[in-house]
Amino acid sequence: MKLKRTHMCTEVGVNQVGDEVTLMGWVNKRRDFGQLVFIVLRDKTGIIQSYVNENDGAKELYESVKNLRGEYVVGIKGVVVKRDAQNINKDMKTGEIEIEIKELEVFSEAKVPPFQVADTGVNEELRMKYRYVDLKREKMQNILFTRHKVMTVVREFLTKEGCTEVETPMLTKSTPEGARDYVVPSRVSNGEFYALPQSPQLFKQMLMLSGIDRYFQIVKCFRDEDLRADRQPEFTQIDMEMSFVDEEDVMEVNERLLKKVFKEVLNFEFEDKIQRMTYKDAMETYGVDKPDLRYGMKLVDVTEVVKGSEFVVFENAIKEGGSVRGIKIENGNKHFSRKKIDALVKFVKDYRAKGLAWINITEDGENKTTISKFFDNEKIEEIKKSFDAKNGDLILLCADKNDVVFDALGNLRVEVAKILGLANGEKYKALWITDFPMFEFDEEDNRYYAKHHPFTHPKDDHIEKLENDKENAIAKAYDLVVNGYEVGGGSIRISNEDVQMKMFKALGFTEEEIKEEFGFFVEAFSYGAPPHGGMAWGLDRLIMILTNTESIRDVIAFPKTKDASCLITSAPNKVEKNQLVELGIEITKTEEDK
Repeated sequence: MKLKRTHMCTEVGVNQVGDEVTLMGWVNKRRDFGQLVFIVLRDKTGIIQSYVNENDGAKELYESVKNLRGEYVVGIKGVVVKRDAQNINKDMKTGEIEIEIKELEVFSEAKVPPFQVADTGVNEELRMKYRYVDLKREKMQNILFTRHKVMTVVREFLTKEGCTEVETPMLTKSTPEGARDYVVPSRVSNGEFYALPQSPQLFKQMLMLSGIDRYFQIVKCFRDEDLRADRQPEFTQIDMEMSFVDEEDVMEVNERLLKKVFKEVLNFEFEDKIQRMTYKDAMETYGVDKPDLRYGMKLVDVTEVVKGSEFVVFENAIKEGGSVRGIKIENGNKHFSRKKIDALVKFVKDYRAKGLAWINITEDGENKTTISKFFDNEKIEEIKKSFDAKNGDLILLCADKNDVVFDALGNLRVEVAKILGLANGEKYKALWITDFPMFEFDEEDNRYYAKHHPFTHPKDDHIEKLENDKENAIAKAYDLVVNGYEVGGGSIRISNEDVQMKMFKALGFTEEEIKEEFGFFVEAFSYGAPPHGGMAWGLDRLIMILTNTESIRDVIAFPKTKDASCLITSAPNKVEKNQLVELGIEITKTEEDK
């Protein structure tokens, strides 16, 4: 390299007029006006315009600049010139000046890219295949810079809180009671496998037993599960654990961390005390345990109002212990035609609901409804009163088991908010969800599973419920929610060996299974365990919210597709047969492959 960079592109301004500067970057655009050639240069800070004039006598330099093409990587040395008033570009940070090129060095030429860096309408699959081109876009660069800033703020904050950053293993033991593990075969121990960690849960708890007192780590985690917009097979957690704390202590530290991040990154300030809501209230009011508070449409229970009707759908749901609930869409009559209501009916069927009943109130107060055969006008007016409905409103009703009703209406509420544009991306609402159930029942497996994980401590007066009342056992657990996304969650952990054994047995583990799967962990507690608890943040989801991005793939430098593949490297891919032989692995075809 002959040239030596003196400035980044947007560091040059009117204060440098007359100075000689050297800039380096990519050719963003070339404009040829015959004797005058303009080059817009781009680096990570932005763009700046430069030019060369054939009339200045620099024939060789002029020809070199004229031959430049988009995405060539170059260095330019030149003089900062102030633009004439009529040529100032107010849309550019450097729009008041330009560089008169005196010297050029071409570092590398470039093929025509598969899409233009400035193009915003590119197919996502193409963007991911040529991610190194996609990352040149200003939006993508800003996301990565935001991610870096967040990690910097987090590290500084937690260090000041007395936390020690400790790395935990990537190759570990596969344990049950979580999502599906990614497994790694061992060459040395033939026929045996490591697992990539779904979280550092067991290790961070053992660090508390080791006297570290307060730990944190920004760490990669892995889960082999079906993907969606906010999931990836490998993701990043802000992980922390603290000794001698209760729920209030952990929540207080993390509430301050949330406020610090939003203030530093967006200059946004939350209310003094973030709202709290129990899991039970969240489900009954919003249908989900991560409600978006930026809009209303709360669930209303009308079970008692409609009970005793001849409408079989409602009556069967009530007799089976379910409920009839609904949401009200203000001015819904104006926004939802019959065709659009039918689309909402189809939408809830994806969440196991059989359908929706509805009451569409016209501006004149007329009730257009699917349940007029079963309810007289007086009863329909009573239903409307339950929702405080007015002329022009639309009421949507769902009847089924409570978990189905909550799931259907909770997701319907979000869908309606998207359709109506109620989720303002520049407004942020946070809340804590507390008092989670210890267990959730799986009807297919006919057994209880841990709602969070097997190391979550029950409320002190609920310990006995681990054995005799699992359905009503409440955990010392908490989630932090922002704009309908769970950005973090945690709990106070079980630090008593007897309670931990009760928890394992409540989940159906035998003594032999406990020893086989968790023996090392249980033994660690016999050497002195402090009360401890912690929390893990989903860094990727947090960046999605901070950058107002809808896909987690946009906030990860090199993400996987929906089928967990990498379009750049073609991973996962087949390996050489001799590698499989060394590992003692034989590939067999599944029935589907056959």
